Amino acid sequence: MSSSTDARRARAFLQHAAEPTNPVLARYVAKVGPVDAAYHVSERTAPAHVLAETRRNTDWERADAALRTAAELGARFVIPEDDEWPAGVVDGLRTLAADDDILGGPPQGLWVHGDARLDDLASPRSVAVVGARAATEYGEHHAADFAYTLASRNVTVWSGAAYGIDGAAHRGALATDRRACTVAVLACGIDYGYPAGHVGLLKRIATSGAVVSEYPPGIPPARHRFLQRHRLLAAFTRATVVIEAGQRGGARHAARLADRLGRPVLAVPGPVSSAASAGCHRLIQDGTAHLVTSADDVIAVIDESKEAATEPELHGPADEADRR
Repeated sequence: MSSSTDARRARAFLQHAAEPTNPVLARYVAKVGPVDAAYHVSERTAPAHVLAETRRNTDWERADAALRTAAELGARFVIPEDDEWPAGVVDGLRTLAADDDILGGPPQGLWVHGDARLDDLASPRSVAVVGARAATEYGEHHAADFAYTLASRNVTVWSGAAYGIDGAAHRGALATDRRACTVAVLACGIDYGYPAGHVGLLKRIATSGAVVSEYPPGIPPARHRFLQRHRLLAAFTRATVVIEAGQRGGARHAARLADRLGRPVLAVPGPVSSAASAGCHRLIQDGTAHLVTSADDVIAVIDESKEAATEPELHGPADEADRR
């Protein structure tokens, strides 16, 4: 049986051998274990269909460098072999991957900058707050207000650290000065400092909560990575709150994934003439989301929810527009 050190290094290697979300590689690791999988991928002796999904000549030094960088930052690489790994939460992602490989498989591990335990952050009292980057004053006000009230009542607020609604939600939660109040899920390495205008905010989040990514240090942001990280926001929280969203975009994508995982989707309505809230209104109209007007509404939903994180109920493929 391999040690956790061997498994950690192997999983860090595998994150460089293929996109960390690759479902083919995830299934192979689940079958043979991370150490054997890394060895066979490195030696090019893995099954052909697995090798077709992995990069040639992946250097073990890249994995070692990523682990060193994380340690220098005061961060850590949390893997399924660790006792803080929220296994029940992550298992739902295997069902999503089996249903539609474009969504990606479960993570090989997660890079965490912050002292809070990952399983505590993914507790039943956790909520994702998502919305438009090009948010209005109305949207940012309500995102901050919702997040402040939720964090004040021991609900951990997860978001993506982007400009607009995400940033407002993080700042609102941080205003409470409560430990483990907010989590930022990145679409790049935890050392990348993206977006540049939120470097200071990310440092505050790491101090009071956690900054999380499935991408190793040094990996830059990319369009597909923003979509992939939405599945983590949906899976690791007990409800997703959408505050301002256009007819297309990441916020609606996150909402659709949460719905497929059987998690409540909640949407804050905006002015009827506001294009910034058109996506929220559509989610409410088509029955995907419940209308909420306060943090109290959100807390009532998550407290009453009986959805089992380990047995997600899927409701069909995500809208094609949501994948773009």
